[in-house]
Amino acid sequence: MPPLLITLAAILAAYLLGSIPFALVASRVFGLADPRSYGSKNPGATNVLRSGHKGAAIFTLIGDVAKGWLAVFLASRYGPEYGLASATVGLVALAVFFGHLYPVFLAFKGGKGVATAAGVLLAIDPWLGLATLATWLFIALVLRYSSLAALVAATAAPVYAFMLWGNNGMVVTVGIIAMALVGKHWPNLQRLMAGSEPKIGSRKG
Repeated sequence: MPPLLITLAAILAAYLLGSIPFALVASRVFGLADPRSYGSKNPGATNVLRSGHKGAAIFTLIGDVAKGWLAVFLASRYGPEYGLASATVGLVALAVFFGHLYPVFLAFKGGKGVATAAGVLLAIDPWLGLATLATWLFIALVLRYSSLAALVAATAAPVYAFMLWGNNGMVVTVGIIAMALVGKHWPNLQRLMAGSEPKIGSRKG
């Protein structure tokens, strides 16, 4: 098979993997309501936590992180064997991330991408992923706002990437993911400014 077709197949497979809605899978496994029917109505781990079921939230979190990591890992590990360009890894990273944001299985209305982005960054470079996760965790633990933690971590990720690699094409990939994350969290930013954003663990909002 020509490398171009393999590249397109890899991008499509990554998008479909990213489209798997682990929030809904977890909710059905644990017998919970559809996460799109309560809280922020977002199919993500933070909103599933608002159901009060920590196990379901952890299941969602692991699933969303794992799909981002797996897609990029496979592209990095096996791409060279099939003659794929190094840029394919970046394209696969974007495909799995945007698959989560705009999943075909949920009429293109997905989550906000924080966990999947974390998986992607960990697969691209563990140090980049860990630095970004540490930033998110620090803000989340201190201020108890998942959305604010996501905004700060998203802003920091391209900076960390540039510090690690300098002028590298993958920095552009990380920058696109960061901008998408900020865009997805824009309503949260408005609520933060208005003082109406729910904190982590809250069942309101």
